[in-house]
Amino acid sequence: MKARRDVYQAIADPTRRAIIHMIATQPQNVNTIAEKFDVTRQAISLHVKILTDCGLIVIKQRGRDRFCEARLDQLGEVAHWVAQYRQHWESKLDAMENYLEKLKKERYGKAKK
Repeated sequence: MKARRDVYQAIADPTRRAIIHMIATQPQNVNTIAEKFDVTRQAISLHVKILTDCGLIVIKQRGRDRFCEARLDQLGEVAHWVAQYRQHWESKLDAMENYLEKLKKERYGKAKK
């Protein structure tokens, strides 16, 4: 059994992020997606396969056409991971802001005397 690809690997590539963006609100035909990029159809097919392998999209057959449909629930894992670091940096920035405010008060206080 082949291991499923990682969501982080999938979103690391700007082309794959662009594909996700294209289909986030409405399923798109694979050919329509390929037309939007200046790469080969085969390259887009590989990107679509990676997105499919990690579960971010599903392919639905409609007649002869294959449509890519977004399944973005797994991005919640990424959002949670990013949120941890956002909290870290926000606390660092708050501490720096407090420090700068303290310096400002000390300087202003000394200038008044």
